[in-house]
Amino acid sequence: MVSLTKCFALAALAVTAPLLAAPAARPAQARTITVTAGNQDVRETPVSGALPADAAGIPLLTDAQTKQTVPCQLTKADGHAVLWWIERDLKRGAARTYRLSFAGDRSAATQSAVAVTKGDTSVEVTVGGQLLTRYVFADTPKPYCYPLIGPTGKPLTRSYPMEKVAGESTDHMHHRSAFWFTHDDVNGQRFWTEGGKQAREVHREFEALESGPVFGRIRARNDWIGSDDKKVCEDVRELRVYNTTNGELVDFTLTLRATEGDVSFGDTKEGTFGFRMAQTMNVGGGGQGHIENANGDKDGAAWGKRAEWCDYYGPVAGDTVGIAVMDAPTNFRHPTHWHVRTYGLFAANPFGLRAFSKAEAGPGGYTLKAGESLTLRYRVWLHSGTTAEANVAQAFAEYATPPKVELRDTPPRG
Repeated sequence: MVSLTKCFALAALAVTAPLLAAPAARPAQARTITVTAGNQDVRETPVSGALPADAAGIPLLTDAQTKQTVPCQLTKADGHAVLWWIERDLKRGAARTYRLSFAGDRSAATQSAVAVTKGDTSVEVTVGGQLLTRYVFADTPKPYCYPLIGPTGKPLTRSYPMEKVAGESTDHMHHRSAFWFTHDDVNGQRFWTEGGKQAREVHREFEALESGPVFGRIRARNDWIGSDDKKVCEDVRELRVYNTTNGELVDFTLTLRATEGDVSFGDTKEGTFGFRMAQTMNVGGGGQGHIENANGDKDGAAWGKRAEWCDYYGPVAGDTVGIAVMDAPTNFRHPTHWHVRTYGLFAANPFGLRAFSKAEAGPGGYTLKAGESLTLRYRVWLHSGTTAEANVAQAFAEYATPPKVELRDTPPRG
């Protein structure tokens, strides 16, 4: 049912969807937007178009053919104004035209469908009034999301160690899931595991908390602190949760910054962007789930393999559901290796090479030079059905090659 379909930026801009170079600044006026599908059908995906930086007012987006108003969202940052909406049901090679205008009265604004609400230790994200997840940022060895509610209203990830559920496994307490981002060898410091005097990721501040009719956004800055209490590096991570109808869609972007000198990421399997699946979704061991990647590797054979995407699905409360994670084509070492285990661990790891395959040439460690940064982007889709039934391959195609967006001024009438 869900399609967590967050788009990624195809350039250095950390946005998700086709983003055009901003036109020269001018007063807000009526515009025509044309969206053209590429070589595959578009089921449901976020798209965006750049506007003049001084665009003001409440955006009103209308389908030129049906005359229906489409929920949209205007964001401004770093001198750019960007309009976002969800494109649905567009056939391969087909085009759709919209009319964009602006209202001065806030009563014209569409109600926020994705709400982001900050508490003392976590930020709650709801879609259509229903909880999707909470981003936990305080009193924790690392920020993480928990729970992760799927398209049937049930959690798709394990509760331990946040909660203890009768009959649920209690191994690997550092698998704090829904999901997290860390690595076990960063300048020799172990950030993956927990316990004792351990390296940790410490929340510093939120750079953005945004609710809206199209997406909700959390953007946070974190310091990576070693077991000696010295800062190793920092990151800025952003979650965009979209208002989709075909499942739940989340885009996750993280930028690592070498602020304290060179930062070396070791060649180890213990990393990096991770999940711990609900126990009933495990492959064997009491679970009835399955793993499948873009190359057709299944279950245990998918471990350590490179692939554009990987899907973990199985039963939850009688329904078959899954989590598909997609590696953006612009990512470092795309397609990534997958540290995905039949007992429920599910992680994308771009830093391990020889840890996964002796066939890889040379050591897989990577050094980020002082003052440099590295951005990684992933799309997470919570879906109903098996990999084939959900057609995860098409969802990745929409992510990798989103529809083309063209925007032009509309000549005044008369």
